[in-house]
Amino acid sequence: MGDPIFVHGVNLAVFLIVLVRVLVAFALLMVSVLLMIWFERKVISDMQNRIGPNRAGPSVCFRHLRTGRSSSSKRTFCLSAPTGLVFKLAPYLAVIPAFLIFVVVPVGGVVTIAHHAVELQVADPPIGILFVLALSSVAVYGTMLAGWSSGSKYPLLGSVRASAQMISYEAAMGLSIVAVILESHGLSTRAIVNSQAAAFWHWNVLRLGFIPFIIFFIASTAELNRPPFDLSEGESELGGGFTPSTPRFGSRCSFSLSS
Repeated sequence: MGDPIFVHGVNLAVFLIVLVRVLVAFALLMVSVLLMIWFERKVISDMQNRIGPNRAGPSVCFRHLRTGRSSSSKRTFCLSAPTGLVFKLAPYLAVIPAFLIFVVVPVGGVVTIAHHAVELQVADPPIGILFVLALSSVAVYGTMLAGWSSGSKYPLLGSVRASAQMISYEAAMGLSIVAVILESHGLSTRAIVNSQAAAFWHWNVLRLGFIPFIIFFIASTAELNRPPFDLSEGESELGGGFTPSTPRFGSRCSFSLSS
């Protein structure tokens, strides 16, 4: 029977497999973020006939590392106030759901590791799609609390605009996902993928006639406040609108670069 390390019979091999899956998913997500930063800074600048960043390595491949070092060197100042805890909680409510959504994303089939059948997916709950929709709704609280807890009315107005946009597009995105669920006969993300595995004409983008895909693509882009739906972040306001980056009169918290 082996030597279980937990009371309920989870042995060391199973524990290590789960740990490796979590680490690999986290690493792939971070690499995708770095590639997206490079794409937005250099590739889009070339498309728009701009120079863009031209330092920190060939083709600016080390620019994101320099940005990470700069961000880690920032010092946070937060006065003791009733909204201080909320101000610190808001970034977690925005970032953690984004990471947890990738937990249910299948990236491959089933492989055998140490005599254990392992899915190339961190977790496959039977309600995976509902899990994704729930986490996308939680991210709205991070945006709203970031503006409200700053103590200034201008970030608050920016957060109201951003939250209203994120909520308004959730209905359209949810209805587009319902069409996929009805066609796949399951809420599991792996079940949805497996229903399309027979041949390319079984792909949902073809079976559903492109319309749900187009709606989902537009709604998800708007929820993420990506161009051209980034008008909720006023460029002439404080930083990103609902995320204050400079101190103002009446604000309780601010950020500044370390010397």
